Amino acid sequence: GAMMDNRFATALVIACVLSLISTIYMAASIGTDFWYEYHTLSPAENVSEAGRSIWEEFVSKDADEKTYTDALFRCNGTVGLWRRCITVPKNSHWYSPPAFSFFPPPESDMTTNCISFSLSDQFVEKYIEPGNHNSGTDLNRTYLWRLQFLLPFVSIGLMCFGALIGLCACACRSLYPAIATGVLHFLAGLCTLGLVGCYVAGIELLHRKLPLPEDVRGEFGWSFCLACVSAPLQFMAAALFIWAARTNRKEFTLLKAYRVA
Repeated sequence: GAMMDNRFATALVIACVLSLISTIYMAASIGTDFWYEYHTLSPAENVSEAGRSIWEEFVSKDADEKTYTDALFRCNGTVGLWRRCITVPKNSHWYSPPAFSFFPPPESDMTTNCISFSLSDQFVEKYIEPGNHNSGTDLNRTYLWRLQFLLPFVSIGLMCFGALIGLCACACRSLYPAIATGVLHFLAGLCTLGLVGCYVAGIELLHRKLPLPEDVRGEFGWSFCLACVSAPLQFMAAALFIWAARTNRKEFTLLKAYRVA
């Protein structure tokens, strides 16, 4: 029996470690702002003059999607699930005499400012023409956006629930509940995959409506990559949990049958 037990124990420990890493990755990706990044190739002087008004528009309560996306394009913006950020010149430049605005501000004088999406922003409708509420609701983008906001929480919730069941399993000294833990991890992995898919589709559709300017390039950032890595970790943990529980159960029943015989 000891040999078997060691194998299962090892599988379960590896599964728990994978589960923990993927939970940390998910939490980090939800909490950071680098899901998508825009890099403006043009010099910053055009920003320093308009910087103040861009920032005011970007922050204002009624900044619509087009307004803030334009600001993201122009100011090396980054977008997370919760926040959007732009890099703007420090205040001094906004009040400087016009003579100095010919020189692009040095990098050190740039500051990154972020504003959070409110809960109502997360559920607000997206329009067929971004920023024009008379153009009707774009259902695809509206629901993709809502899903990309909800799915990561469902994913983390499922893993935490799985962990609770796992703790109960330890307390009861039974491997059977590990099947439930595995299934929950599998579902969490599906949610994470769904989140990644929704995000990619949402960005694609947005850029079809609001094409990137010539001198701006966009790319998925490291927060997005963390979520991508998290999904296979969840699937691997799920496979290990289910394998350990099922194989152990089979051997246990065989052992019992053998004893009875």
